[in-house]
Amino acid sequence: MSTQLSLDPTVAAHIASINRFDIDAVMATFAENALVNDVHREFWGQEHIRAWVAKEMMDDHVTLEPVEAVDNAGMHVVRCKFDGDYDKTNLPDPLIMTNYFRVSDGKIVTLFVIKNSDPAY
Repeated sequence: MSTQLSLDPTVAAHIASINRFDIDAVMATFAENALVNDVHREFWGQEHIRAWVAKEMMDDHVTLEPVEAVDNAGMHVVRCKFDGDYDKTNLPDPLIMTNYFRVSDGKIVTLFVIKNSDPAY
């Protein structure tokens, strides 16, 4: 049984576009001067974000399955199961990473993708 998560419409469109491998639709979800931080690397603006999406999402056929979503005072926190054709050596199965979205005027202005560790306490 699957549970329908309540996602911000822009975040939902972003995830659906990734899962369709539609780079133009993915890019349409980002603001012009958006910031993405993925694996401790920063990508500023449409040009750099598009290169990241093309290489690391589209080329590797990455798909996202949201498993938990919380709106924390406007910060959309979405834990997703990641899958695709990337090198999975030493990665957990399933790979769950947390996406932290800030959305303004229907566009993603900030996206941080983090593989969190379990808290020690």
